[in-house]
Amino acid sequence: MTGLDEDPRGTVPDKEARRILKELVQTLMKQSDLHLIIYCVRGEKMIQTLRRNYQFIRSRVKGRVPIVLVVTSLESHGPDMEEWWRLNENAISKHGMTFDGHACVTTGKITQSNVTEYGRKQSYDAVCKLIEQFRLSNESPGLSRSTTHNIPSKLVARNRHTNIVLFGLGGVGKSSLINLMAGENVARTSNNMRACTLHWQKYAIKIDDKSYNVFDTAALEEPQLGIPQYLDAIENAYTLIRKLGRQGGVDLLLFCIRAGKLAPTLQYNYRLFHEFLCDEKVPIVVVVTYLENEDGEMDDWWKRNRVIFDEREVRVAGHACITAIEGNYPVRYEQSRTTIRELVKEFTADGQMEAWKGGDSTFVSFMRKLNGLLVGKEKPYVKKNVASRLAKRCNLSPDVAKELADRIK
Repeated sequence: MTGLDEDPRGTVPDKEARRILKELVQTLMKQSDLHLIIYCVRGEKMIQTLRRNYQFIRSRVKGRVPIVLVVTSLESHGPDMEEWWRLNENAISKHGMTFDGHACVTTGKITQSNVTEYGRKQSYDAVCKLIEQFRLSNESPGLSRSTTHNIPSKLVARNRHTNIVLFGLGGVGKSSLINLMAGENVARTSNNMRACTLHWQKYAIKIDDKSYNVFDTAALEEPQLGIPQYLDAIENAYTLIRKLGRQGGVDLLLFCIRAGKLAPTLQYNYRLFHEFLCDEKVPIVVVVTYLENEDGEMDDWWKRNRVIFDEREVRVAGHACITAIEGNYPVRYEQSRTTIRELVKEFTADGQMEAWKGGDSTFVSFMRKLNGLLVGKEKPYVKKNVASRLAKRCNLSPDVAKELADRIK
């Protein structure tokens, strides 16, 4: 085994280590015998260094093999080694890195300072759980049972948080919506459209003692106004949903829109997430914001505009008409908090629907063909067919549709 970024005293120079790793990955992928990559780093490594090696690994596997992060030398964090991830998760996301799982551990010996028997046991369980998670979630190809036969069966079951994916145009108030749901300011808000999230952000919130993970995706701007940003946002969302599919599934889609004239993108963004990315198998609800000045009840907006949703074939399982701005509307603000929380609880209730963990959706099967997973079976027209379908269903220009089909791997 060789190490990347070793100093001159290292056993193998960094350039040689990269060459060896590249050849190994290529060989295993040709044999369809690579199922999981564990990227191991020391806790004190800089994020920039982490990113350099992440990009090197990702460029080798091109999204076809899950990558997980194992952070070592965290004994100084005491019993809460997971603190490292909480402190660094946003920075990792902002640097464009998306891992399919992680474990924060110590690999030190008991004789070393700050290393305890409990910490060693906790680390062992965390790594075993990570590997077992991918053994169970990989369908074809998958990790063989012989690979993980020493992993305790009690680690297979885990208490999973409910996963909610939030999407919408920039400026609709997604961050304010998250703060409303959480009951505190956990997401930073901004009136600057350029300050919008470039990568998805994860927020852990609780509603009536139940834990939820809310993933705020990059704002979906008009593709004609910012093609590179639009493509980045879709690719980022696709990566997130694939990741969640490996980590328990997607339970609910929250489609956030702003009250007012309904933009044409209403239908296209709905189709991208509900139809293409989630195969119409995840319940989707719409949240209408900026209704603090609505005459009568805020829900009157829905009564007036529901027909437009029907005409555009935007079929949602539920809706919430709210304000996420406290300001001079404290009564409506608290009413909105109750409304959105009840909506979330209703459509993520235990036993209502099993979380969607991905599958052979139209979009995913298209991408698999493009990725060469059906080696020797692709037809010349496949890529053109993908772009054609995206252009038609999501009203994208041919050039944008082609680039999107090329980029999402």
